[in-house]
Amino acid sequence: MLKIKQELQAGLHAALRELAPGTEMRAAFESPKVAAHGDFASTAAMQLSKPLKLNPRQVAERLRSLLLAQPAYHQWVSDIDIAGPGFLNIRLTPAAKQQVVREVLAAGDAFGHQPARGERMLVEFVSANPTGPLHVGHGRQAALGDAICNLNATQGWDVYREFYYNDAGVQIATLARSTQLRAQGFKPGDTQWPEAAYNGDYIADIAADFLARKTVSADDRSTTASGDVNDLDSIREFAVAYLRHEQDLDLQAFAVRFDNYYLESSLYTSGRVDATVELLQAAGKTFEQDGALWLRSTDYADDKDRVMRKSDGSYTYFVPDVAYHITKWERGFTRVVNIQGTDHHGTIARVRAGLQAANVGIPQGYPDYVLHTMVRVVRGGVEVKISKRSGAYVTLRDLIEWTSKDAVRFFLLSRKPDTEYVFDVDLALAKNNDNPVYYVQYAHARICSVLAGWGGDVAALPQVALDALQSPSAMALMLALAKFPDMLTAAAQDFAPHDVTFYLRDLAATYHSYYDAERILVDDEPVRLARLALVAATAQVLRSGLAVLGVDAPRKM
Repeated sequence: MLKIKQELQAGLHAALRELAPGTEMRAAFESPKVAAHGDFASTAAMQLSKPLKLNPRQVAERLRSLLLAQPAYHQWVSDIDIAGPGFLNIRLTPAAKQQVVREVLAAGDAFGHQPARGERMLVEFVSANPTGPLHVGHGRQAALGDAICNLNATQGWDVYREFYYNDAGVQIATLARSTQLRAQGFKPGDTQWPEAAYNGDYIADIAADFLARKTVSADDRSTTASGDVNDLDSIREFAVAYLRHEQDLDLQAFAVRFDNYYLESSLYTSGRVDATVELLQAAGKTFEQDGALWLRSTDYADDKDRVMRKSDGSYTYFVPDVAYHITKWERGFTRVVNIQGTDHHGTIARVRAGLQAANVGIPQGYPDYVLHTMVRVVRGGVEVKISKRSGAYVTLRDLIEWTSKDAVRFFLLSRKPDTEYVFDVDLALAKNNDNPVYYVQYAHARICSVLAGWGGDVAALPQVALDALQSPSAMALMLALAKFPDMLTAAAQDFAPHDVTFYLRDLAATYHSYYDAERILVDDEPVRLARLALVAATAQVLRSGLAVLGVDAPRKM
């Protein structure tokens, strides 16, 4: 049906050129708000009424005649209705809708995917400083980043996953000092314990392993503890490696991987920060005032100029961010997406201003940002705020252990990133239709049960006759399958993996309705095979959609 839609769009384009030569209008279809009104809709007649100086319905009548004369419309369209002020509602033939079943079964996992475009995209996400366990907010970011990578991979992008973290600075110094105090025998509540120190049980665990001179390995480093409580540098190095290892375990439990870990410290040791400042100075985009160096960011729509280098000689945090993003551009990433919390909103204008001021060829609007809110966790009807492991917040690993990787991913992706979300642990454990991930996974498992009961060769289903798929419930299911490619494209463009969760819930509901309306394993072989082909295609699309979210598609439940 995807090919049929493309043919119909080409026919619409030809009709528009004939009706209004010289008028540039995109030949696009919409989905009618009411399914009974048709399968595709066009508002072209209303858009052309003014330039043609005709009533919209008159334009619609002419356009309808031109469309019905097109070969593709003659083959695949049963009728075109004119509604309201000039809507064109297009009704497809049953044969047209049935084609989607063949397309899905033939393409398999690649259904809805676009060809490789030869461009590289970098998505930076999680990027948690190694000062404690990953919290639920990091989990939302991990789910978002991974799903956005998967979505854009379906659209032909060569996607690269990067984790950027601050391996120096005040927070790391606090981590080292907190661990040192624990190793010396002090604990939270003691008079020697600083108010700013980290209080979670994990600090005691790090201190114990440091004293035991253990070796810890993470994806990007390996360190053996010296065991010397007076060696703060050794404590710092060990604590960072320990927590990077813990973060790796969290991410493995969440089935999230990265291609690279980028250290903020490397921007200083490599001279990139100083080089970036020199670029901005050479471009005439800086000035000195009150002993500080400023960026003229108001030249690039920022609300005020920004301090780059403070009077004490240290750089403000957005300067290494600018240097870091120049490296992304130099590494060949034509599109960059940063997944961050809403507290980073203020950095967007100044980072983009710095990149434009550096004048190294980076386009405006680079990078893209997806900002997300934090997550509240409710268990037993009561909000859970503290984890013993962290000492201050619910960790990602807590949530996975309480529920499952699949539930956490699906739930955290089920709302727009900038929407507040309450994670209901009890709902995530429920095995009923109120639990959205269970509902979708059950639809897939239900189909697998039907196919197993049949026992035939699924590979032969793409060749079966589909004429028997004529019922309203079958038509609704085929139309739902046909929406998958456009949904993937739109969700990728909008960085909207929540659209995938909505689609999967709708598809599961449509399948459950079909299953309740029609028995699949009937005695009539042509009917049985046609229905099996339809449900096999549905299982494939459910699997593909869940894979984008990083959620499993179980065969049994």
